[in-house]
Amino acid sequence: MAFTFFFRDNHTLEQLVKHLLPTVQGRSNIKIWDAGCAMGPEPYTLAILLAEKMGKFAFKNVRIDASDIDGSDLFGKIIGEGAYSGEELGRIPKEIFEKYFSPVEGNGERYRICEPLRQRVLFRRHDLLTLEPFDQGYSLVLCKNVLLHFAPNQRADIIRMFHRVLVPGGLLALEQTQKLPEEVRHLFRQVIGDAQIFSKEEP
Repeated sequence: MAFTFFFRDNHTLEQLVKHLLPTVQGRSNIKIWDAGCAMGPEPYTLAILLAEKMGKFAFKNVRIDASDIDGSDLFGKIIGEGAYSGEELGRIPKEIFEKYFSPVEGNGERYRICEPLRQRVLFRRHDLLTLEPFDQGYSLVLCKNVLLHFAPNQRADIIRMFHRVLVPGGLLALEQTQKLPEEVRHLFRQVIGDAQIFSKEEP
């Protein structure tokens, strides 16, 4: 499961945006998969960072598929509504918060992310262990705080699946504590030394 409040592990996400943007410049269909999105703070944080760097017109070409197994059957509704408590939003810089959030009418303790960002983040219920992706051609796959729950052989199989769905040179991001299993290291090249961000290599 991904983190449950906004702008957590901001260093990794900012580095992702920095390395992603040159590879997708000029594309009309930029697909990102956040595998293990929980209730949506991670994909929406990424959407905010991309919108800030890309501008509103180029950002319209982005689609973030936010997936989770969602045993509670609530994540899709929460992500679709895009409304969160002040506690979940507390790390967002003031100017970013004021730009992208507004109070939920009738509930002063909750705030809704703006519609242009909500339109770019789509929830999909998905079990990674099926090893059956719901799409191909992703420029970026994030899978943070998820693989640690699986056995080593399952982790390797899931990473092979990510490799298949990434475009040539596409990026994979894992949590800081999750190293690539030995048997799949030849499939990726680490992009920077202080974050688990990898670029797809052809075997």
